[in-house]
Amino acid sequence: MQFIIGGIQKTSLIDYPEKISAIVFTQGCNFKCGYCHNPVLLKKSKDDSVSTESFFDFLKKRQGKIDGVVVTGGEPTLQIDLKLFIQKIKELGFLVKLDTNGSNPEIIEDLVQNKLIDYIAMDIKAPFYKYQEITNSKINIAKIKKSISLVMQSGIDYEFRTTILKSQLSFQDFEEIAKMIAGAKKYYLQKFEVKTEILDTSLVNEKTYTNEEFNNIIEKLRENIEKVELR
Repeated sequence: MQFIIGGIQKTSLIDYPEKISAIVFTQGCNFKCGYCHNPVLLKKSKDDSVSTESFFDFLKKRQGKIDGVVVTGGEPTLQIDLKLFIQKIKELGFLVKLDTNGSNPEIIEDLVQNKLIDYIAMDIKAPFYKYQEITNSKINIAKIKKSISLVMQSGIDYEFRTTILKSQLSFQDFEEIAKMIAGAKKYYLQKFEVKTEILDTSLVNEKTYTNEEFNNIIEKLRENIEKVELR
């Protein structure tokens, strides 16, 4: 199986809403966001990987103890055998949550159509005009737009989320994001916090908005989005 695992977290109470989950971290990402807190996962390296066999051996021991598995990254949709990997998880009776940056809508569509995922969390990095700046990557905006549409029309539970540095995203930028995901069910604003190593160390001392400022942003976003909360 061509699926490179960078690490496993055996139990989480917060990564899959209202479920107890295990987390599998995939290696490799096509974005290079400066605030990325998993920089060791950006490149694929089998030398530092966990075998899929050992992961499934572990998962079998978790049957009846956890509800689901969060497949995150890196960017999981870059994995050649993502579909097969998730099929095997589902065969063991677990729910599956996929974390994605939305750069590969065709993969998301295939997983949704085959009923292989139960929850999708898609990152909204910025307004479309700032995507390349924030991700430090060449972005196909049409694919991001398609993924947003697919997620909202998937018929399964989902959320959008954005990590926020005050220097990167303005109040006006949130107005644009609100238009991008207008009608969405859930949108989470994630405070930028340095708890571990990040990709761009020059951002270590960067600030996010105050709670009062966040409240103003949330109030505005709720005009277009059903549920908006701060994490």
